[in-house]
Amino acid sequence: MVPYGRMSVVSLYRDEGIVLRTQKLGEADRIVTILTRRTGRVRAAAKGVRKTKSRFGARLEPFTHVDVQLYERRSLDLITQAETIRPYGEPLVSDYPRYTAGTAMLETTEKLTEEKEPALRQFLLLVGGLRTLVDGSHEPRLVLDAFLLRSLSVAGWAPALDECARCGSRGGLRGFAIASGGAVCGTCRPPGSASPAPQTLELMLALLRGEWTVADESETRHRVECSGLVAAYLQWHLEHGIRSLKHVERV
Repeated sequence: MVPYGRMSVVSLYRDEGIVLRTQKLGEADRIVTILTRRTGRVRAAAKGVRKTKSRFGARLEPFTHVDVQLYERRSLDLITQAETIRPYGEPLVSDYPRYTAGTAMLETTEKLTEEKEPALRQFLLLVGGLRTLVDGSHEPRLVLDAFLLRSLSVAGWAPALDECARCGSRGGLRGFAIASGGAVCGTCRPPGSASPAPQTLELMLALLRGEWTVADESETRHRVECSGLVAAYLQWHLEHGIRSLKHVERV
């Protein structure tokens, strides 16, 4: 068996990862996009997985945590083996709020990662986010917003939430300016900034820090406002939209 990690003397390698997306390829094959623990985001061909008698087609569906063996090629790598570690998709597909939140996690992860660039922190964040969605311990939109805020932090784009993004002062935060980097005080606030309630900024900070007691006790209006700011901030930094966000329930 080839050990985890890329081998320098052979073209086979093993890794574990979360399936982010699949696309049809020819009549029976698929292109599978996986965020792996060691290699980063990988696009690989899976031969014959759309056939009813495929040996591992069901193991290569979105949300599935898999152990895969791949053959490295110049274009698309080729998946030669796949074993399920945990099928996160099974408990999500029957729950619309959790399914749509999970779909937004997968899409965001793909947009924030580069092909074959190691992204261990993002991988661990995704595994933790899907696990939390499945166990049902928190409201799905809160889980998604926490995931998005932490993903932004991993990418180096964490918003300022407890101090002014411009001058660093900790008091008198009166607005949220996406282009400025987050919360701003009355003096630094540029025209057109959002005016979130103080409780909304507190909720965003709690989600970023993982303070779930504070987040779970928040009011619906502050959750809705939080979700809008997080989505706008994320998509501004990505410079394009996350299509699946429009299907996520905000209330």
